[in-house]
Amino acid sequence: MTPFVLDSDVVLPIALADAFAFFADAANLERITPPWLHFVIRSPLPIAMHEGAGIEYRIRWHGVPLSWSTRIDRWDPPSFFVDRQVRGPYRLWRHEHRFEAVDGGTRVRDRVEYLPPLRWLTSGIVVRDVERIFAYRRHELLRLAASGEIYDPSG
Repeated sequence: MTPFVLDSDVVLPIALADAFAFFADAANLERITPPWLHFVIRSPLPIAMHEGAGIEYRIRWHGVPLSWSTRIDRWDPPSFFVDRQVRGPYRLWRHEHRFEAVDGGTRVRDRVEYLPPLRWLTSGIVVRDVERIFAYRRHELLRLAASGEIYDPSG
C-alpha cells in the first residue's frame, strides 16, 4: 500500500546550529505541537538524542487517548535526523527532518510518510489533521524564532 507523503518547509531567521539544537531537545516538541492534540512526552527528560534513542508520548486524537513510541533511526547533526513510529496510531510513520543554511537563516524541511489505520475509513480526516499539525508547527517555529526563543544555549 502506498503511503501518504507530507512535505513541509519553512525558513527560520536563525543560525543552523540554533535550529538543530532546538529540535535536538525533545522537550521542544510539545511547544510546536497543536494544543488540541494534548501532546505529552512520557519519557523522562532530558532525552539524549542519538541513533537508537526512543521516546514515548501520549496524545489525544478527537478525544481518544493514544500512546505513541518513536525511535531515532538516523542522527546526523546538524543536517538531519529521522524518527520512526515503533508503536502507535499509524500503520506507518517515518519522519525525516532536514536542516540547511540558506540566505537569511535556516531552511527546516519535514518529510513524513504515513499510513493511517483503516485507511479506507480514516484517510480523509487523518490527512487533513496531519496537514493542520504541520501548518501549526510552521507558524509556531516562525513565532518562536522571531521572538528569540530558539537559540543554541551552548553557543
